Amino acid sequence: QVRLVESGGGSVQAGGSLRLSCAASGYTYRYCMGWFRQAPGKEHEGVATINNDGSTNYADSVKGRFTISQDNAKNTLYLQMNSLKPDDTAMYYCAIRSGAYCYTLPRNQYEYTYWGSGTQVTVSS
Repeated sequence: QVRLVESGGGSVQAGGSLRLSCAASGYTYRYCMGWFRQAPGKEHEGVATINNDGSTNYADSVKGRFTISQDNAKNTLYLQMNSLKPDDTAMYYCAIRSGAYCYTLPRNQYEYTYWGSGTQVTVSS
């Protein structure tokens, strides 16, 4: 059974930082891992992806502020979020695509194979 468990969310003031983690288990192979988010009343938005070859994609809204990384030995995905803004407030989900690389930024769970239940990030002004 595939499990993706996110952690590290919380409440922070604008300009602050958070580091999200996603512990993955039970999958056979992955080509791409990523993060997407959903703010209240808004559609899902792709945040960042990282492929097995180390290539990454970022949403324009987070470029230069967020960094995605992975620890293959620990089967863990990370999202370092710096210079947080109130617009970053959302539920953040990690996900795996097992059948293909991510050459573009997936927007929601339907563009992945597996996904977690999310961790809340709240940024106050």
